[in-house]
Amino acid sequence: MDCIFCKIVEGSIPSSKVYENDSVVAFHDIQPAAPVHILIIPKKHIATMNDVAPEDHGLIGDIFAAARHIAQELGIAEDGYRLVNNVNSHGGQVVYHLHVHLLGGKKLGPLPA
Repeated sequence: MDCIFCKIVEGSIPSSKVYENDSVVAFHDIQPAAPVHILIIPKKHIATMNDVAPEDHGLIGDIFAAARHIAQELGIAEDGYRLVNNVNSHGGQVVYHLHVHLLGGKKLGPLPA
């Protein structure tokens, strides 16, 4: 498989990890859009949110639990943060491995209309 995120999971591409458990890995985005920009990915390859199967529902909960934990650890939970999941080309998805962006560290502007 030629998925960059799968290669990060397997360790063949380095990343600056901030969190890892049995089901997810989180690391700093190499092109940050905010002072804190973390990508949270499942270790299981799932291309998009549209491809999440019923047996993956617990994994989606793990991603959100990881986001909450990371925000607390990085000191941005109280002021607030944003979680973003882009789906397919019109949604802005670039890497086709499910991932959630955790953005924070400053007051974020409104979402584009």
